[in-house]
Formats: sequence, structure tokens, C-alpha cells
Amino acid sequence: MLELDSVAIRLGDFRLQADLSIAAGARVAVMGPSGGGKSTLAGAVAGFVLHQGAIRWQGARIDALPPAKRPLSILFQDHNLLPHLSVFDNVALGIDPNLRLSADQRAAVRDALVRTGLAGLEDRRPAQLSGGQIGRAGLARILLRARPILILDEPFAALGPALKDAMLDLVETIAAEQGALVLMITHDPADARRLCPQTVIVAEGRASPPADTAALLNDPPPALAAYLGRR
Repeated sequence: MLELDSVAIRLGDFRLQADLSIAAGARVAVMGPSGGGKSTLAGAVAGFVLHQGAIRWQGARIDALPPAKRPLSILFQDHNLLPHLSVFDNVALGIDPNLRLSADQRAAVRDALVRTGLAGLEDRRPAQLSGGQIGRAGLARILLRARPILILDEPFAALGPALKDAMLDLVETIAAEQGALVLMITHDPADARRLCPQTVIVAEGRASPPADTAALLNDPPPALAAYLGRR
């Protein structure tokens, strides 16, 4: 279980509080108005944002750990790919940041590339890839890292509907195989319905506990209704 216990974030005039728990293996969307703190909340879990209170995974505090030591992977809109490295090396960073790989590890990278539809593209640089291929490279690295928490910060927002659905299918497959908890920041209610049975609303300085996604979207609270353009 991922627990945020009396977590308080203060950045200038910005304030955000969170008291919530998310079960291991759950798929949870994070939605709310722009500037409400969705990415800030994820950043606190990942170790990029200072906060008060405790963050625990499976009962053990992780908030004192540096980001690289936390039991999670995070995928941003730029997919964290280094432009000067090949696709193979970008994916291999998920195993060893120094890229000193054994034969077995190199085989694991090749297998991840095959599984994510990137076979034959190993030597290309990110600038030579399409948006969907870049997303697949980011997911291939996550596949190799096999961390129990996966945070998605709108990595597929720029993709068309069909390609986005393909990426969400791949996320669902990886999460199911690894039993990973998925925390997906999204502005698209269709994506939340598509992947996440539960949703956390971040609005008015508070991150709410997870609630049923369908129920929230069918009868949204005022802050979410305003964000969705409903009266």
C-alpha cells in the first residue's frame, strides 16, 4: 500500500494537503484543474518535491530516500529519453545508468524492445522516432526496471486517440504482469475511464482519497464539474 500521511506541500503561496492510501496493484487516475497540484503531488511521491508528513510504501517510509532509490518509475511527457543516446542505450539505462551490461542484461534489453514493438530501431536516436515510438521506448525502460509503483505524468497527451489507446493497452499489460500500482496524471476523463477504476481529485488545495472513477465522472463534485465544463 502507498500511504500519504498528513502530507503538506508549500511552494510560495501554493498549498496542498494529502491524506490518502492506495492499494498495491491499483490503477488510479489523478485529475483536477490546471495548476491544482497534480504533478506536484506526484513529484512528492517521486522525491522531487519537498513536503511535511510521511510517505510510506508497504508500511516503510520512503520519503527520506533519494528519487533513484524509491520503489517507482516515472514517465513524463518527454519520456525521459536522452537525445544523444540510441534507443538501445536509453532503454538500457533502466538496468544500469553506467551502461555496463552483461550479455544477459543486453538480451533483456533486446527482449524489452521486441515486446514494445521497437525491434530494428535499436540504433536510432530519439529525434528519429515518432511520438508513439518514443512512448514505447519509455515503456520499455519501465518494463526493465520492474518497480512496484508506476507514475505517468501525461506522457501520451500529445498522441492521437488510436495511438494513445495502444499506449494505454501497453501500460495495462505491463502493470498487470508486474503487479504495479499505476498513478496516472491525466486531463482526459476518457483516459481515466479507460485505464483507472479509481481517481484522486486534486483541487482547492487538497488531494482527495481515491474514489470510483465512473461515479466521480457521472456525478462530479463542484471543482471537478467546473474543470470538466459541466454545470
